[in-house]
Amino acid sequence: MEPKTGLVLGYNGIHPFSKVKITDRASVQELLRTLLDPLEPFFSPQKARVRCPGATAVRFDQTASEVEGICRPLWGLACLLAGDGDYHGTEWWIQGIKSGTDPENPEYWGYPRDNDQRMVEMCPLGYALAVAPVIWQSMNEKERENVENWLGNSINEKNMPNTNWLWFRVFANLGLKKNGGKFSQERLDSDIEHLNTFYRGGGWSNDGPEGIHQMDYYSSSFAIQFLQLLYAKLAGDDEPERAEEFKKRAQTVALDLIHYYDNEGRSIPFGRSVGYRFAMVSFWGALAYAGVELPEPLTWGMVKGVVLRHLRWWQTQPDIWSPSGTLTIGYSYPNMYLAENYNSPGSPYWACLAFICLAVPADHPFWTSEEQFPGDAIPKIKELEHPGHIASYLGNHCMLLSSGQACSYPMKGTHAKYGSFAYSSAYGYSVPPGLFTLEQYALASQLGLSDDGGEYWKTRRKSEYAGLERRGGTPVLVSVWKPYPDVAVRTTLVPPDPATPNWHLRAHRVAAGRDVMTADGSFAICNQRAADGRYLDPYDAARCEGTHPRIIGNYDLSTPAGWSAGRDGAFAVSKGAVGIKALEDGAERAANLVNADPNSNLVESRTVIPTLQHTVKKGETVWYISAIYAKPSGEGVPKESYLDGWDKPPQIPGWLKAEMAA
Repeated sequence: MEPKTGLVLGYNGIHPFSKVKITDRASVQELLRTLLDPLEPFFSPQKARVRCPGATAVRFDQTASEVEGICRPLWGLACLLAGDGDYHGTEWWIQGIKSGTDPENPEYWGYPRDNDQRMVEMCPLGYALAVAPVIWQSMNEKERENVENWLGNSINEKNMPNTNWLWFRVFANLGLKKNGGKFSQERLDSDIEHLNTFYRGGGWSNDGPEGIHQMDYYSSSFAIQFLQLLYAKLAGDDEPERAEEFKKRAQTVALDLIHYYDNEGRSIPFGRSVGYRFAMVSFWGALAYAGVELPEPLTWGMVKGVVLRHLRWWQTQPDIWSPSGTLTIGYSYPNMYLAENYNSPGSPYWACLAFICLAVPADHPFWTSEEQFPGDAIPKIKELEHPGHIASYLGNHCMLLSSGQACSYPMKGTHAKYGSFAYSSAYGYSVPPGLFTLEQYALASQLGLSDDGGEYWKTRRKSEYAGLERRGGTPVLVSVWKPYPDVAVRTTLVPPDPATPNWHLRAHRVAAGRDVMTADGSFAICNQRAADGRYLDPYDAARCEGTHPRIIGNYDLSTPAGWSAGRDGAFAVSKGAVGIKALEDGAERAANLVNADPNSNLVESRTVIPTLQHTVKKGETVWYISAIYAKPSGEGVPKESYLDGWDKPPQIPGWLKAEMAA
């Protein structure tokens, strides 16, 4: 049989995903179908595996990678079927499950070993079995036995990471339980009880045990909150107390999580695995699915708006697709610098969690309500105690100030994914494409220090202390960290004030036991002229575009035109404006534009970072007070207003002056 030719996106090709007019439940069903259809040519002959285009390797074997390819889209398909939707390719997955769990089939998936990636993919399979009866009903006795042996009796015998992974075993057992298959209630109960030890309060669970502070999207939409809500729905009749506890946690945390989404439909990228893209809103659909009563002041119109605006925003990101129409590894464009070592070409389909809303009945208020914006119903500044954030939505800018989180191991780019000072829905964080010079480190919203003349740079990864404190009624984040054993930095992050809504402050006290260069970066912004895509020129007020000072090449850094005094600062204007100024006296920092290496930022492939630079001598202690400006572009924001607040930075607060003088 000739292989099927699927979707081909040419030079000006538009993915069918971007053509769907998202208005209601039926349109979101169609959106999912446009995501599933391009996978058809990549199914194996017996349908047990899907080899998504890309050919890149991961830390696990190729078979497990292709099991990801078939199981992760099951999140979407199962939700579609659970909500009485239909899909012409449902039989591909049913046949694939039969083939993949059959030890005598040449496409058998293989039993999992300890800590095996196959365990992760058992979660969507378990959920699909629980909510889509057609899968189990289509199997004969032998095929059901194969599924029981592969899904339940193998994973229950193995060791698993002490993280959100334990939920995957819960759902493997739950899927079998719902169909009368062989499962372990003892293992299911013990896993949930252990997962409950991750709970920290305020609705928040840590992604791991004591000694780890990691509350990223795995604590909400990617895993823990999401799966707690699915469990509450599916097991609520048998375990009402446990289900009620999970719902209460969701009610509480919802009042924090609402601050992660802006009016344009963007979420704030933070932490690892952001390449799962629109899975970032799955928590909100799961609230409706589990029958949670929303806490005031949230409404179902607000929740619906968060989800549908988010899906619409991804429709405006045409570069997320491969030429064959499948999702790629990356964020707004393909990006292996961002990728984790567990991201295979099939991994991005964890994004299908977003379609849990399709399992919500058509008559639920989620679907019948008119979309709303949260607006003034939620505070513009909010302290998020457990994750260690201060959320802000002032000056058309949605961001998190952050201190204290860190991955339990030094994963690629972990200092950027968890250690940056600020995370923005508009500008995204940047990861290092290389390990030499500032251009490669791309220190957006980070303070870097170098003791070798500027080749290698160290930033905040782990903090010796991190806490949410108050100064004169203002919430601040304080962290103490050591880039080198004899260099100590105390950083205080101050959120925007309504009087200067586009500014926030960073105060760094640097005590140096060796000579160190320093570089304090603002947000990264698109480095392309609107007219022709070339790099930004010096600022042109008539076009409301450009930089100050000018961008210079990476090899002529001594050019005077590329520098300005720290108090004058540096800014860049393209899709909005970002910049940074030095407010302190005495340090004499200099400002320039770091022309970041391409593909370092999540959202924009070409970026520039306004930066303040200086050198601290051995034995010196200096104070830096950096004012960071950000005003994103957006509907109703005229480009002539991008720099409206640039000449009026905030004053150094009196309490901070007192700390500097102490």
